[in-house]
Amino acid sequence: MRSTGQNVVMNSESYFVRVDDRRYRPTALTGGAWTEAEQHISPLNGLIVHAVERFVAGRGPDEMEIARIGIDILGVLAIEDFDIDVQVVRPGRTIELLEATVTAAGRPAVRARVWRMAVLDTSAVAGGPDAVLPHPGTLDRWKMSDLWPGGYIASLDVRTVGAPQPGRTTAWISTPAALVAGEEVGALARYVALVDTANGIAVRRSPTEWMFPNVDLTIHLTRRPRGDWVGLDTTVTFGPDGHGLTSSVLHDVDGPVGHANQILTVRPVP
Repeated sequence: MRSTGQNVVMNSESYFVRVDDRRYRPTALTGGAWTEAEQHISPLNGLIVHAVERFVAGRGPDEMEIARIGIDILGVLAIEDFDIDVQVVRPGRTIELLEATVTAAGRPAVRARVWRMAVLDTSAVAGGPDAVLPHPGTLDRWKMSDLWPGGYIASLDVRTVGAPQPGRTTAWISTPAALVAGEEVGALARYVALVDTANGIAVRRSPTEWMFPNVDLTIHLTRRPRGDWVGLDTTVTFGPDGHGLTSSVLHDVDGPVGHANQILTVRPVP
């Protein structure tokens, strides 16, 4: 891999390269869909989870898992180095709240709050209303890069359950790229790194005519996802006052694992 004068790592097979314990360098694969010179937020979301899990592992094992991830996007991130810091907001032995802050160019760019909760055996009452999706291996690949530009979108393997419809699509997403070069990354971080793609699979109006970026992502999990595929059963709604909502039932190949929501700012392309 090589770096340009803007610290962009090219020809990479990962989304990020570690610089030191807190600092990361994004590669060209993080290039955004709205503006290729800015990072797509999706890989960064997974990196935040990775940073939280490293922080937790540094304290020693416990009996809690991540149940909710709330991410607020405070501004765009250039494809340049940034730091991630994690701290405890609300300590506890069965429930705790952590906060991760991404700092870029001297300012907070993303804040994430993560609830971790005790793991208990509730298999006797487990269940919900959502059906299992068709396996991705049975579906044809959809070239999402025909609709969206950017290194991140180009890095994806997308398989749709039927043809995408305006505001309604069900799809599987995977990627061959590593999250962090040369570093072991947990299944949850890899999973979360793809969830924000939901806002791009079920577009209501052409992104050449309307902009609808999300300013947050909230994920609620009923169990820990498994495997390399993220299933998104997604609906997009535009309201009459410049706001929208992308809502997804999240799946792995074994079935539903939770829900994700993204609030949108909707505006015509200038």
